[in-house]
This record gives sequence, C-alpha cells and structure tokens, in this order.
Amino acid sequence: MTETRGEGGSGGWWWWAAASSAQLAAGIMAYRRGSGDGAVAATVMPFKAFSIATLFVGAGAAAAGGALQATGIHSVDDMNEIGLRVRRWMTRAATSKTD
Repeated sequence: MTETRGEGGSGGWWWWAAASSAQLAAGIMAYRRGSGDGAVAATVMPFKAFSIATLFVGAGAAAAGGALQATGIHSVDDMNEIGLRVRRWMTRAATSKTD
C-alpha cells in the first residue's frame, strides 16, 4: 500500500482517537469511584492512584499519536522536515520584521 506524504496517511488515526477516549473515560470513572472504604482500601490506594495517573498519561500519549498520524507525520525524518520548515519560516519572519 503506497501512501502519499502530507495527506494524513491511511486513515488509521481514528484508532488512536478511540484509544485516547477509552483511556480518558476509564480514568475519569476510576477517579470518581474513589478509594473506597476500609483498611484494605487504604493499603491499595497508592496502586490505584498510580493506575489512574497511568490512564490519564496514556490518554494524552494516544491523543498525541493520533494527532501525528492524522497530520501525516509517520517517522522521525518527517518530524525533522517539519522542524526545518518551521525554523526557516521563523528566520524569514525575523528578517522581514527588521526591514
């Protein structure tokens, strides 16, 4: 399957969006549920807090991966090319302001 650069790839970005949404929903549900009652809940609280934080961080990472996939950035070389374009644009903007 051949992909054209700059056209957003093969459309697999929606998998990333679905993963991000599912992780965010699971994190919110676990956060709302709270720590529970009793002595057992107090002992597992650090593990539960870590798992909730992991869900939120994972949701953010999946959202970032989906954004990269949707914009057509699929490799480090693509990211380097975008960075080079941004740096060229910034130097042109800086030199045009001084004129």
